[in-house]
Amino acid sequence: MDASEFRRRGKEMVDYVADYLEGIEGRQVYPDVEPGYLRSLVPDHAPDQPDQYDDVLRDVERVIMPGVTHWQSPYFYAYFPAASSYPAMLADMLCAAIGCIGFSWAASPACTELETVMLDWLGKMLQLPEDFLAGTSGQGGGVIRLVTDYRHWQIPLGRRFRSLKLWFVFRMYGVSGLQAHIRKQVGLAKEFESLVRSNQNFEISAKVVLGLVCFRLKGSNELNEDLLKKINHVKKIHLVPCQLSGRFVLRFALCARTTESRHVQEAWAHICQLADELLQEMPH
Repeated sequence: MDASEFRRRGKEMVDYVADYLEGIEGRQVYPDVEPGYLRSLVPDHAPDQPDQYDDVLRDVERVIMPGVTHWQSPYFYAYFPAASSYPAMLADMLCAAIGCIGFSWAASPACTELETVMLDWLGKMLQLPEDFLAGTSGQGGGVIRLVTDYRHWQIPLGRRFRSLKLWFVFRMYGVSGLQAHIRKQVGLAKEFESLVRSNQNFEISAKVVLGLVCFRLKGSNELNEDLLKKINHVKKIHLVPCQLSGRFVLRFALCARTTESRHVQEAWAHICQLADELLQEMPH
């Protein structure tokens, strides 16, 4: 692939990514595959001669997408947010093109210095004490050290120029845009909390902080384990559990940038339907 083909294929990939994200709501959030599914779909050795790019891209849908858990789906409520945005994706492209490894300041000065500045920006957004910042009289910085000495400032081997993503996102969202996104996620979590509290069969298991709601059916751990199995078997939404003081608890984490109130309402209606089915199946 030369520069000319890269320009053409790069535009095609941007279109593919945009189409994927715009249509992600229509994809099943969790895959229907078993461990080892992929090996039978690809040859057992690399090709001797180059494959065609069109064949590679077709295999993304044939081989890769069937086994993808769609973390950016508005129906993904497991684990934690994966922090994806269009500015960050563009920065990832530039990061890959520069291709530096920031294991020391001399390896690529901008890589080390932008990281320290971006983490100062983040620290100031969070109103951290100056001791945590590098560009002040404090002794903090992008990595934990007692002094700011760029000659010996070490970043782990293999560290890519990821601070470009922060730079792009901070500048293209602005502090106000980031605040609006966080407040939206918090608001959706509070909305889900109110839905849980309105149903006498459920209870909130921990204080709702930011975009995470821990809840459960009133009853045994086994009952809640069965509910989670039902939810994840249907694969309309995806949740994961945790243990709190010996109790099996379901976690509802607001993850996707595109999640809206209607998705939360749909998720809750789905959970309630499955819970009702489960309770009706129980012996009386």
